[in-house]
Amino acid sequence: MTTVMSRSEREEFLAEPRVGVIAIQRDEKGPLTVPVWYWYDPGGELWFETQPDSLKGRLLKIGTRISLCVQCENPPYAYVSVEGPIVDIGTDDREQHEIPMATRYLGEPKGREYIESLPLHEWKRYVLRTENWLSMNGSRD
Repeated sequence: MTTVMSRSEREEFLAEPRVGVIAIQRDEKGPLTVPVWYWYDPGGELWFETQPDSLKGRLLKIGTRISLCVQCENPPYAYVSVEGPIVDIGTDDREQHEIPMATRYLGEPKGREYIESLPLHEWKRYVLRTENWLSMNGSRD
């Protein structure tokens, strides 16, 4: 039996609120590899937020190819890894993006409290088109 997930299985896995780790190529160094909160709806594009003046934000441009990996670190082990280009860098809205993202990961009211506790900074939404997928579901051994 194969351990590779079907399209619907991998999309459902990716849509769960997991911390993703992105890898962004850098000149003369290894890839920048950092954790991110992200949003994905099956069949759609994946997005995450960051400050454009952060190291991550400075490396990300339209067309930059990145990888993102999410996993289940408890048995049975599973992961989904996606790769593709950044296709949009958009304005980030506190009510439409920041609060929903924080409540996705922290729940209500902690998500709202977290966002309200942050100093105001410029944030951008980075949209990744998921072109290439790798997956493994260890419950199928």
